[in-house]
Amino acid sequence: MTDKEKNDYFYVCSLIEFTARKTNNKRGIVVDALGLDGVRKQLKDAEVNHCLSFEQVSDELIGQYVVTDGNFDTVTNCKYRIPGFMDIGFFYGSIL
Repeated sequence: MTDKEKNDYFYVCSLIEFTARKTNNKRGIVVDALGLDGVRKQLKDAEVNHCLSFEQVSDELIGQYVVTDGNFDTVTNCKYRIPGFMDIGFFYGSIL
């Protein structure tokens, strides 16, 4: 895997984590909403989208792929420091 591909995976994994937190969903719900074609599109667009804010790209994903609000909240009642969405993205991007 090239460095560019690694960076694209890191970006998309971070975007999925950001979107999941924003919509109170598990990451799998967001991935299911995107579908395989949507994930591939995000990987293809990652080089351009990483110049935009996660907020903007996430809002576009939510609208385009109809990611509805869930009730999965990992942040509010947590008793330890929550890793940032980019920390989680780096973790998942590195194991791919």
